[in-house]
Formats: sequence, structure tokens, C-alpha cells
Amino acid sequence: MKKVHILILQAFIRPFIVTFGIVMFVLLMLFLFKYIDDLIGKGLEWHVILELIGYQCAHQLSMALPLSMLLSSIMTFGNLGESYELVAIKAAGISLRKAMTPLFVLVGLFATSSFLFSDNVLPVVNLKMGSLLWDVRNKKAEFFIKPGDFNNSIPGYAIRAKGKNKEGTKFYDLIIYDHKSSTPGNNVVLAKEGYMYNSADNNYMILKLVDGVRYEESNVKGASKYDPRRQFIRFHFKESEQKFDMETFQMKRTDESLFKGLHQMLNLKQLEHHTDSNNRAIDSLELANMEDIRYNYYFLSNYYTEGADSLKQSEGLSFKDELEQIEDKKMIISSTLTQTQQIKELLESKAQEYHTFVDKGIRYDVEWHRKFTLAVSCLLLFGIGAPLGAIIRKGGLGVPVLVAIIFFLIYHIIATLAEKAAKDGSLEPFFGMWMSIIVLTPLAIFLTYKSASDSAIFDMDHYKMQGEKLLEKIRKKFPFLVSKRQPKKH
Repeated sequence: MKKVHILILQAFIRPFIVTFGIVMFVLLMLFLFKYIDDLIGKGLEWHVILELIGYQCAHQLSMALPLSMLLSSIMTFGNLGESYELVAIKAAGISLRKAMTPLFVLVGLFATSSFLFSDNVLPVVNLKMGSLLWDVRNKKAEFFIKPGDFNNSIPGYAIRAKGKNKEGTKFYDLIIYDHKSSTPGNNVVLAKEGYMYNSADNNYMILKLVDGVRYEESNVKGASKYDPRRQFIRFHFKESEQKFDMETFQMKRTDESLFKGLHQMLNLKQLEHHTDSNNRAIDSLELANMEDIRYNYYFLSNYYTEGADSLKQSEGLSFKDELEQIEDKKMIISSTLTQTQQIKELLESKAQEYHTFVDKGIRYDVEWHRKFTLAVSCLLLFGIGAPLGAIIRKGGLGVPVLVAIIFFLIYHIIATLAEKAAKDGSLEPFFGMWMSIIVLTPLAIFLTYKSASDSAIFDMDHYKMQGEKLLEKIRKKFPFLVSKRQPKKH
């Protein structure tokens, strides 16, 4: 028995490691393709990119682990079935359930570890990754001058060069406009050549100009906008240095405490605490809204009733008095409508605030259930993959990969649509997060039953034989359907 357990464990662990590495690599490439525009051309240091990749690898475990579990289980039992090792195990009097006992223990350890990871480690990873990705996406691209075009990436300056060398450090026929002055465009520098290099602390970019001229034009202090005595300065230089502050091109790390309140950054205890606080806020807001509605209703009804009572028509009024009374009624109705519109706008703003709290509560509930669905999905997909591989009896990376992708897409599509419906409020968070597991659990039970009973559900020869038997019965029952032509005798 122990040798059988060791055989199955070895047959499972090797494909699991390979498939897990492949899935992680594919998901990482998808992440890099998605954010390639935010990473390229910004001069990010290598350790920043490695840090972001590390956080992403930990973040995508929620998708990589179930998929690799499904794929490796199909490959393992497909290989064992194709080489007739499962037949030998059953012939030795060992049931498939007993032979899979160590795998159930191993997968249970994986599921428990994934739950602890999603509760304790994943919120920290989401916080670190979210903060770092925010800083990377908001970082400006490196300063780059394209020949013939003005570059406005440095605040307060517009720089153009007609040409540059291959290294991009030497420029020809430079024009620099300084927009920091009170009259933009009145401070211009022209130079035949320019050499670019960074300062020792990399906080400044220094542009060394050669053989140029500076033009400055300014008003006399206290003069009006148009001044015929405007000062004009022009001076030539052989060499000059223009220093640009590169602070805007350096990545600044945002305080991580700004992201700590998001639902993805919380563990179970924190989610329960925030959910309780959010429910209290909703209850308080509901009570306040009911009080406002009750107060405004009585206010409007009393205001309109008192105004109407004071203007009750009495006998003997003159025509002039009747006109004045009509005007007073119009004023009362107009003011009542104005008060009603103000109350409506107030209630709409409070309703928007109420829906904000409700949406926040839904996010907390969705994230709370997500902590458990990762662990259960590993068990579920293993429960689908293991019997499926025993039924298919095909190893390698051909049929098992195709079947695994089909079932994982079904699982992922159901989970994605249900989660979106839960976030929109169409479904309860419980059903939204557990819908894929609820739908696929009967399938796992059915496949397990079929594999235990040696079903030929995926055996094409079995279906061919059944089809031939069905055709034979049809021929016997309906002989007129059989062709009367006899084969020629030679």
C-alpha cells in the first residue's frame, strides 16, 4: 500500500510543479503585456520591477493554484490510466479511493495553506502591490527629446533640437523657451550645440550649451501691460549651463496607509470590523433620513395648510381683493414647490450617500467569502480533474490540457459573472462568490462515481459499439429500410 501511495504522490507532484510554473509564467506575461506602457521608458530601477513582479506572482496564486491543480490531476491520472497502472492497482485489490488517500491529504494541505495565505499574506501583498503600481503608473516617462519636435515634459520649459547624436547626449541647433517668467515666450535661449548629463545626485539634468545667445525681454517695474520703454537684453556666450529640476521624473512612494481601508487589503477580522462599522453607519443614516422625511412632510403640509386657510375666500370681497388673493395663492404654491425641490435634492444626496455605504458593505462581504472560495476551489477542481483523468486515460500535454482549459474556463466564467452580479447587487454576495462551486460540485460527484465504476464515458469505441447495436435493432424492426440490392456474385 505504501509503495502505491508513493507512486501516486510522485506521479502527481512532478506534473503539478511543471504546470504551476507554466501557469504562473503565462499569467505573469499577461500582467506585463497589460502594463507594458506604464513600465517602459520610465527609467525604473531593476529592483523596483523585480519587486512588482514578486508581488504579482503572489497576487495571481488565486488563479494559478486551482488551474494547476486541475491540470496536474488530469495529467497524473491520465498517465496512470494510459499505462494501465490504475488497472494494476485495482487488480491488486486496492480501490481508487484508497489509492488516492495521500493525494486527498496533500490537496487538503494545499487548500488549508491557500486559506491561510489569502487571509494573512494576500492582504499585505495587495497593499504593497497596489501602492507600488500606483506610483509606477503615475511616474512620468524619462526626459526624451525627439528631433524637430518641442518637448514640454519639464514643467516651465519647451525644448527643441533639430538633431542629436546616436547616444542621445549631444544636440544640435537648440531652442529653449522659459515659461516660468510672468510673460511666457520672452525668455529664449538659442545654441548651436548642447551636451546633456545628470548631476551627481541625479536630482538635476544639466544641459551644457555651446556658442549661443540668450534673449530676455521684460517690463519696467510698475509699468502697464504695454510699455514702449520695455527692456530688451541680448548677450552671447561661448559656454553656459542650464539646470533642470528632475524631481517630477523621480518616482515618489505613496504612503501605504492611504490604501489600508480598501476591501482587498483586509483580512477576516478587519473585514468583520469594517462590516460592523459600515452597518452601523447605514442604520444611523436610515434613521436620520426617516427623521428628515417626517419633519419635511409635516413642515410642507402645515405650511401649505396654514397658507390656504388664511386665504379662504369670504363673501363680499371686491374684485381687487380677489386678484390680490389669487396672487398670494400663486406665491404660496411657488414657495411650496421650491421647498419641495430643495427637499428632493437633499434626499437624493442622502440616497447617494446611502448607496455608497451599501456598495461598500457588498465589497466587504464579497471579499470575506473570497477568503474561503480559493481553498474550496482547489478541492473542487482536484475532485473534477482526478476522476476525469482516470476516465480519459490520456497522458501528456495534449488532451489533458485541452480538457483542463475547457473546465477551467467554465469555472472562471461562472465565477466572474456571478461575482459581477454580486457587486452590482443582483445577487447576494454568498451566491455570487459560491455560484461556480455550487454549479460544478454535482459534476465532480458524477465524475467520481463514473471513475469508481470504470465508466467508459469518454471511450469512443464504446459509443461506436452502442451505435452499431442501435442500428441493428432498427434494421430488425424496420426491415423495409434495409436496401434490397444484393452484392454481385463473381
